[in-house]
Amino acid sequence: MLLRDLSWLVALADHRHMTETAAILGVSQPTLSRALARVEAELETRLFERAPDGVAPNPNGELVVAAARDLLARYEQLTTELSARLDPDRGVVRLAFLDSMATSLVPRLLRAFHEHAPAVRVLLTQEAAHHIRDDLRTGAAELAVTSPRPTGDFGWLPLQRERLVVVVPPSHRLRDRKRIALGELAGEELVTTPVGFGFRTLLDGLLAEAGVVPRISFESADLATIEGLVAAGLGVAVVPEQFVGLSGTIGISLSTRAAGRTIGLTWRTDHALAPAAARFLAFIESQWTLPGSGLSAV
Repeated sequence: MLLRDLSWLVALADHRHMTETAAILGVSQPTLSRALARVEAELETRLFERAPDGVAPNPNGELVVAAARDLLARYEQLTTELSARLDPDRGVVRLAFLDSMATSLVPRLLRAFHEHAPAVRVLLTQEAAHHIRDDLRTGAAELAVTSPRPTGDFGWLPLQRERLVVVVPPSHRLRDRKRIALGELAGEELVTTPVGFGFRTLLDGLLAEAGVVPRISFESADLATIEGLVAAGLGVAVVPEQFVGLSGTIGISLSTRAAGRTIGLTWRTDHALAPAAARFLAFIESQWTLPGSGLSAV
């Protein structure tokens, strides 16, 4: 069934006269009659009846015309939304990002891009790295600020390098140390992220290399919450340096050179990005420096 035929059907129901409707549509009356016949043949029912002053939809016709109006409205909405999405100046970008980037890196990216392309909308999803990977694969997210770099067909633009430190409560035995090795955490109760999170995988690898079998006291998906639990005396934690002292913890540098993580922007490379997302990526690529203070002047 053609959308054009449905639109003609609606027009006929509105004007209720074959000749007048055909003239309004700019087609011949036989052409309009054939379109009506095609729809009736496909639906296997008569839709219009003759009236003294023209034609009128019968009960089956009223049902079909109502459905045709819904289908045409939905199609118009689809074309409008798709046109906006394919417009690099007014489209939509779907960006996922790590919870720990919510108050630092991501706002800086968005502020700079908004100044560059104010009509482009960025839809945000804040979640863990393993959910981000799933969203990239399904297309729910086009771009993501995450760590570590996903394996497979993904592009990668490093955005910042974070140093990891140990945070302890103010009364902890290690509070006066300036630097420690990860091996010195053996026997300590550790507050960290749940298994399956990218940060947990990174930390478990570092502890394994140091010969430490962690004793987990509490788990949280949010690094700021982890710092707060440490401040409350519920264990120690390894976190990015930016989280030190948020709730009164004391930070201690790690002597392990590998104690860090790289945050980057990633996207699928097995198909082309939508124009608005491609514009976002191109802007960040052109403006970002690593290492450094962040975005250059726009």
